[in-house]
Amino acid sequence: MKLKKSYIVIISLASIIVLSACSGDTEDRNSENDSDTVIDSGTNDNAETKSDSSMDHTSSGEVPSVLKEAENPTYPIGSEAIIQTDHMEGMEGAVATIVGAYETIAYAVSYTPTNGGERVENHKWVIQEEIAQADNEPLEPGSEVTILADHMKGMDGATAVIDSAEKTTVYMIDYTPTNGGEKVTNHKWVTENELSNK
Repeated sequence: MKLKKSYIVIISLASIIVLSACSGDTEDRNSENDSDTVIDSGTNDNAETKSDSSMDHTSSGEVPSVLKEAENPTYPIGSEAIIQTDHMEGMEGAVATIVGAYETIAYAVSYTPTNGGERVENHKWVIQEEIAQADNEPLEPGSEVTILADHMKGMDGATAVIDSAEKTTVYMIDYTPTNGGEKVTNHKWVTENELSNK
């Protein structure tokens, strides 16, 4: 009888220890998941902070819901092209993979970032659907507008002046910089005349 009771006590204690360990592990996992959620679900500050100094325009790939896909783009989705512009270091001459193609009006803009950074001159590109005051007509150079895009830190909500406007197909692209930098995904935007056949 005493032996049976001893077994029951030992099994009970072992069960309590195992359950406590599992419970603690679950709590640890939950706190790890909570911290991941905070990082991922915040504004784009984390991604932007990493890329601010290099102007790395990697993004989630989300586009305004009203943006119209191009019906027969020169460079179809999945095709490759050579980048002929230098918005960022290592961009010109890199091979781009087309991720998206859209019909819109592309603007070069100058603005002062909302985070107090230095004024940005002639930034290329912000599109019609990323400007608060835009409708279907192109905005005139010199127009003052509010940017609704977060390509760079301090851009979203900034007051900008339109430098130039161009009705065109814009492309979202993936590419690896020619200077050996990390791969850029969902870069917004390059225009059709900034690409050439591979």
